[in-house]
Parts: sequence; structure tokens; C-alpha cells
Amino acid sequence: MILKTELFPHQMEAHEKLRHIKIGALYMEQGTGKTRTALELINLRLNAGKIDKVLWLCPCNVKEDLKFNMLDHTDDIDMIYIFGIESVSQSDRLYLKLLDFVSCGKVFLIVDESNLVKNHFAKRTNRIQTIAQSCPYRLILNGTPISKNEADLFAQWYILDKRILGYNSFWSFAANHLEYDENIPGKVNRVLNINYLTRKIAPYSYIIKKDECLKLPDKHYDTYHYNLTCEQREHYEYIKDILLDNVNEFDSTTIYRLFTGLQQVVSGRKINCIYPLKSAPMFDCPISNPRIEALLNILPDDRVIIWCKFKHEISDISEALKNKYGNGSVALFYGDIKQRDRRNEIEKFKNGAQFLLANKVCGGYGLNLQFCYNSIYYSNDFNWATRAQSEDRMHRIGQTHDVNIADLCARSKIDERILSNLWKKENLSDSFKKELKNNRERLSDWLDGKD
Repeated sequence: MILKTELFPHQMEAHEKLRHIKIGALYMEQGTGKTRTALELINLRLNAGKIDKVLWLCPCNVKEDLKFNMLDHTDDIDMIYIFGIESVSQSDRLYLKLLDFVSCGKVFLIVDESNLVKNHFAKRTNRIQTIAQSCPYRLILNGTPISKNEADLFAQWYILDKRILGYNSFWSFAANHLEYDENIPGKVNRVLNINYLTRKIAPYSYIIKKDECLKLPDKHYDTYHYNLTCEQREHYEYIKDILLDNVNEFDSTTIYRLFTGLQQVVSGRKINCIYPLKSAPMFDCPISNPRIEALLNILPDDRVIIWCKFKHEISDISEALKNKYGNGSVALFYGDIKQRDRRNEIEKFKNGAQFLLANKVCGGYGLNLQFCYNSIYYSNDFNWATRAQSEDRMHRIGQTHDVNIADLCARSKIDERILSNLWKKENLSDSFKKELKNNRERLSDWLDGKD
């Protein structure tokens, strides 16, 4: 393998730390070059004859972009086989194929975005653990060691080598480190003996944040508020009352149903409360929707990424933008776009389209969009980790402009609460449950973003 790009100092430091051990974790924040560092470790072991092929597992929606990213650094990736993490659990045929693959030859296993295998009881995690047993070299990549609490470490490090943490089962790990809520099954109240865990993983981990190793342009944040129509406000209160009455604090699905229903209303939909929730457009044409009107009022003259939660939002915005700016102005990147067409959409955005309409589930991982420096969050979900991931599609190595990030927010509605929790990096569901337990009468105000 011939590598065409040089290592940055922090990447060289990571390589030096992990080059002499068979397993390791690159906890390098988004945009700091985990892929390039991993390629250096692959090259080292290929040249030494320690491995002869690589099994690289990553989120399904980033496979093609990962290949293109690798080709920026080397023309020789024939020995690297890339498969989707989710596919390992969804396809028995693929799982058996991978078991056969790792049983023949010396395989270097890389689990990219290892937070996707943090659930020790998930089928995908158990299958990857079995696959890993036949791989002499193993590496996990992630932006941070944990996304929720230190319990996330067990499954990831069990894949690397169960001897590192020193537990043969999750139950022995839990007995020493997890304190569970007596009233809510499975909810972890506190993680114990954290120093023990950090001491165990430290020799095998390289951890770095973006601001520790890169001098990138600044991020600038703005929030743009708008008002709902009278009809929307009435419907919002109606839906809020119905769904709030059906909330069960022991059933998170009822809580997320409440959040989703209210988000749909502020997005311009009418909701019926029959299970499952169904919605229909509240406005005859997209341009009549005050949220789309607010979006059109803040669009920059340059290229911009517009992040949406719901597919109907992408459809409505696309129609409005094409009517105003022309059919060639819009590129799309979301679940309904086939994998083989997504790269074409990114090239379209890079080479002429002014707008990229994307969903964080598809576009939040793996994309390199540093040729753009404007983004608007038309709607948000409740996950800070994916929000940070999506922001860093632009704010990464190669960005030369200050990055402008805007949020649309309906005044005094669920948007206010979502943004408040995102900035605090709090889980919205946990925050709601706490409020539910403390004072049910205040929940209505809480949902309107009032503390």
C-alpha cells in the first residue's frame, strides 16, 4: 500500500502509541482524521506480513463515502473489505460469509463508529464479537469513548479483548460498576469505580479532541424564531393534551410519540392520534408553511446544507426551493436515495447545486463537506451525538472558512425544549421523565420550553 498523504502530528502520535500492540481504540473526535490514522496502522502491518487483508465494519450509509475518503489517501484498497455494521445482524448469509472470511488468512478487524455496538445484548454486537475472535488484530474507531455513560465501554472492549477490562460477562461487569434504578428496569443511575475502567483502557487508547490538535475556523451559531399560525397553535395544544394524557413513564415509546407528534405540528402537519401516529399537510402548498417561509428568509447566497428530521420536510422544502431557484439547485441525501446514487448527489452539490437537503441518520456520518460552510437545522432530533457528528461534516480538516450554523425554532413550543437540551447535552427523554416524576402539572409548560 502506498499512502499519498502525510500524517498530521497528532495522527503520528496515535500511530506511535498503537503500532506495537495488536488491539487498540482511536477515540479521535470527528474531523481529526481517524481513517487516515487507521490506514497507517494497516500499512505498517501489511508491510510486516502480520496481516493480509482487512475487514472494515462501518455504518451502512457511509460505505461508499468511506471508500472515496480512503482513495484520497491511497490508490490501493483492494485488500480492504468494507461491510455495514447493521447488515451483520440483518443478514444471516452475510454473517456466515464473514465468519468464513476471517477464518482464512490473517485479518485486521476495524469497527468504525463503534458506538453502534455498545449494546452487549444486541445481535449485531454478539455476532461481531464472534467474528473478532478469529482476527489477530483489532481496532475500534469512535469520536468519544462513551455516548451515554461508562456502561458503553463493556461491549466495545469485549470485542477488542475481554481480558482488558477483566470480565467474562456483562453481569460481572455490571455487579462491579453499575447501580440500577429500583423503579425503572434497566435504567442506570450511577457508574461506579470509573477510575478502574479508565486505567484498564488507557494503555490501548488514543484520545484527542479537535481543539487539541487542529486550528480550525470558528463556528458561529444563530437561532431564528418564527410564529405558528393560529390554526397550528390550536392544533398543537389539542395534540399536546391528548398525547400527554397517554404518557406512561415506564414506556418510553409513549414519550417519544408525544415528542414526535408535537414536532410534526410545528413542522406544518396535522396529526391524528390513532396508533400509529399519522399526519397530513396542514397547508395547501409548502410556501404557505410559516416554517418554510422562515427558512427562505434566512437562506445565504452561498451553498448551504439543510438538515431535516422528517422525509416530508425534505419533499416540501425541495419543492419550494426548485420553484424559486430552479430544478438544478437542489441535491438530496436521505433514506429514499439509493446508496449508489448518493455519491452523485454529493457531487451535484459540490459542483453546482446551492442546497443539500439531508437527514442526519444518512448524512451525519462519514461525509466530507468542508467545501461548504453554511448549514441550517430545519428540524432537530433529540440526540446530541448525531448533532455534533452532522456539524462536523463541514468543520473538519480542510475547512478554510468560519462555519455558520443556524437553527429554526417555533416560539414557545417543543423546539425550544429540544434546543435547550441539545445545548446542555442532556437526553430529552431522561429530562422529561425527571419532570414527570417531580411535578406532572408543570409538564405542559416544560413542553413549551418554559423552565
